[in-house]
Amino acid sequence: MSRRKKKFSCGHKGYGRVCHRCVQKELEASSEHKLESNEASLSVPTLHPQLTRNNKNNSEWEKKRQHKLEWEAAFARDPIDLRNLPKNVVIKSRRIIERLQIRSDYRQFHGKRLRHDRFVISIPVTRNYRLICRDCGNLLVPEAVVSHEDYNVVKPGR
Repeated sequence: MSRRKKKFSCGHKGYGRVCHRCVQKELEASSEHKLESNEASLSVPTLHPQLTRNNKNNSEWEKKRQHKLEWEAAFARDPIDLRNLPKNVVIKSRRIIERLQIRSDYRQFHGKRLRHDRFVISIPVTRNYRLICRDCGNLLVPEAVVSHEDYNVVKPGR
């Protein structure tokens, strides 16, 4: 799969995080300026402003970090383990589980009872994942979210 070039704010296109053309020009300009102004004195080298983490980038980094911590904390509230699943599967599974807890009918989600065990209900989360629930009278208890490969192995007759 090929990578895409992105367009930087300066108008140049490239693959990196920053425009290397502009960085090179700024480094050349700053080195010429340093040579003219302070030939005899020692100068402390400074990093390029795009490469250092300024307040804006720092706040973005903190927001991302906070969002990740909230995402990790949300797994503690789940009735089943969803940690090793893709993000879209986790979100959709949580939505289905919430609706099942308020006594929605499993058939709204195209759920089916298994032929070999009529108390087990399989609800498709995505094309590749299924939510397995157990029927306990008037409520459904979620047991696991499994991939279609694991789901097909568990079913007898296959």
